[in-house]
Amino acid sequence: MTAIRSKICGMKTPEDIAAAAEAGAAYVGLNFFAKSARSVSIAQAAVLASGAPVGLAKVGLVVNPTDAELDAITGAVPLDMIQLHGAESPERVAEVKARYGLPVMKVIGVAEAADLDPIDIYSQVADQIMIDAKAPKGAVLPGGNGVAFDWQLLAGKKYWQAPWMLAGGLTPDNVAEAIRKTGTRQVDVASGVESAPAQKDPQLMQAFVAATRDL
Repeated sequence: MTAIRSKICGMKTPEDIAAAAEAGAAYVGLNFFAKSARSVSIAQAAVLASGAPVGLAKVGLVVNPTDAELDAITGAVPLDMIQLHGAESPERVAEVKARYGLPVMKVIGVAEAADLDPIDIYSQVADQIMIDAKAPKGAVLPGGNGVAFDWQLLAGKKYWQAPWMLAGGLTPDNVAEAIRKTGTRQVDVASGVESAPAQKDPQLMQAFVAATRDL
C-alpha cells in the first residue's frame, strides 16, 4: 500500500523545517498571505527554503496572486510547487502553471456536496487538488482555520484526474479517522500541530505523521 504523504503548512523558522523533516513530512508549506499569522516575507522564505533538506518539497501558498507577486516570490525562493488558495479560475491556474513551470496545487473549499463539483474542472488544469474546509462566513483566512468538513462527502469519490490532498481541521487525534473515511493518500495540517497560534510543536508534528503510518 502506498504510504500516506503529509504536508505541514506554515513554516516560520529553520527549526520548524527541521522538525517537519525529522517527523517524516513529504511537503512543507511557506505562507505568503500577509493577513495570516503564519505568513513569512520573501526574504524569510528564501532562507527557509534554501535550508530545507533535499527531498522535502517546498510549497508556496498564495491567495489570488498577481504575476508581479509570483515573479518576486519565484525569483527569490526555490519552490517545488505553488499552492493557489484563493478564487483563482481554471484559466488562471493554467496561466500560473505555464508561466512559472512549477506544479500547481489548487485548493477547493468544501462545506456541502455541491462544492465538490468544481474539482472535475480544476483537476484538468492543476497538478494536484487540495480539498479543504470552506472558510467560515466572515473569516479573514481562506484556510488554516482549524475547521473540518463532513468527510463522508468524499466517500466513494477517491479518484479525479489529478492527485488530491485532504485538509481542514486535521490533528494527530483525528487524521487516521479522516484517512479511513475519505481514502485520501495525502493530508495537510497547520493549526493541528501548533501549541499556540503559528507556533509549530515538534512533538505534535511527530505525532501527526506517526498517526498516518499506523494505518
